[in-house]
Amino acid sequence: MINTKATSRITPDVKKALIEIVGDRAYLDSPNERYVHSYDATPLYQHMPDAVMNPQNTEQISAILKIANAHQIPIIPRGSGTNLAGGTIPIEGGIVLNMNRFNEIYEIDEQNLTATLGPGVITADLHEAVEAVGLFYPPDPGSMRISTIGGNMAQCAGGMRGLKYGVTKDYIMGLEYVLPSGEILRSGGKNVKDVAGYDMTRLLVGSEGTLAVITEITVKLVPLPETKRTLVAYYNNLVDAARTVEKIIAAKVIPATMEFLDQGTMQVVDDYAKLGLPLEMKSMLLIEQDGEEEAVVRDIQRIAEIARQQGAERVEIASTLAEGAKLMAARRAALSALSRSKPTTIMEDATVPRSRLAEMVETVERVAEKYHLWICTFGHAGDGNLHPTCMTDERDQEEMQRVEQAFDEIFRSAIELGGTITGEHGVGLAKMNYLHLKVGAGGIELMKQIKAAFDPNHIMNPGKMFAGSERRRLVVKR
Repeated sequence: MINTKATSRITPDVKKALIEIVGDRAYLDSPNERYVHSYDATPLYQHMPDAVMNPQNTEQISAILKIANAHQIPIIPRGSGTNLAGGTIPIEGGIVLNMNRFNEIYEIDEQNLTATLGPGVITADLHEAVEAVGLFYPPDPGSMRISTIGGNMAQCAGGMRGLKYGVTKDYIMGLEYVLPSGEILRSGGKNVKDVAGYDMTRLLVGSEGTLAVITEITVKLVPLPETKRTLVAYYNNLVDAARTVEKIIAAKVIPATMEFLDQGTMQVVDDYAKLGLPLEMKSMLLIEQDGEEEAVVRDIQRIAEIARQQGAERVEIASTLAEGAKLMAARRAALSALSRSKPTTIMEDATVPRSRLAEMVETVERVAEKYHLWICTFGHAGDGNLHPTCMTDERDQEEMQRVEQAFDEIFRSAIELGGTITGEHGVGLAKMNYLHLKVGAGGIELMKQIKAAFDPNHIMNPGKMFAGSERRRLVVKR
């Protein structure tokens, strides 16, 4: 049973001061409200905050942080809570700062190809707004219909279009942010070129709420592609699919999307979406190209030719945009489909160079067999970002130990293959004890010094990224 009584640094006087900033209705400390904000989309992690606050402007954020800093009260910025690294778990209690009232798109600047908005804007809402005027915001995380731009920025979210268009950090041009001291600062802006001093904007992207609170974001837009086409190729083995990815890139064809699904994922997705996939196949590539009509048709035909040359058993080109959209929607539903299988679903995101993709997939299969686990693999084949996903049950402690051992091997194998422990989910709680494998002890020490410069009292999302000495599983305040 979780203890719902607050034992924090929020004294009655501090609570009164905080309520004066945001009002009674925006300060929440009932057991139910605290419980709702004690977990995010990451399985196995939970901890009760002492309060939840819903500020609505930058000045309120500044005033809240001044009080929190003076009393060393932890602050955990939060959007929709869709992250998969335990990044918004209030592991040391404190105040969850819910940013969802910052949900306005302030400007779509068609001359400078930018949009300026609050961090609480839902990602898909930004897509729809800019596409209505013929512009395009490419980053498309799987959670885009519920995740916020601020959360995408905090974790540096990626998505299926990362191969051709890049990830969130490639589209953040300017920020307004509040330091733990309460000071309000700006970095970047609408200038395409700006090398005045350190790039604070890029530093804050992917900082997972550990340095400052982001209150306004300016993003880069590009022209909306004229059209798109979708192709699916099926294989009897993993090596041919991986080789196809390499050959397509070597042919200087860069698809907008190039997704990989192994046989296990295909089976679950087909059961969920009723696509009629050939489930005897060992793997499939789902490829989409966008751009001008003539170029798209040429690229799709070239991709189909390469796929056949590399051993694809079947290659099918969607005959309509609707058919292609259905295939892509099914891929986006992979996690939801897998989550129906068992009580606990753990999706990770080990990433390797494209040339090592087949080795990484084979490693995951070997590890799953070694530890007697059900692990399916899908992901962004074009950029080497794989999502090994384990269907398990957290109530089975013996199995959970095997899950921990399996993912330990998977992360270490990714590093040995020249890859990284996370391509788009972030570090948070889930991977903080593997970060040294990628950046080394010196890198972690430098990060800690940067953290101390921004946040000397360590109130911003404490216990994340490079803290701790053991991989934590269930973290519950009892």
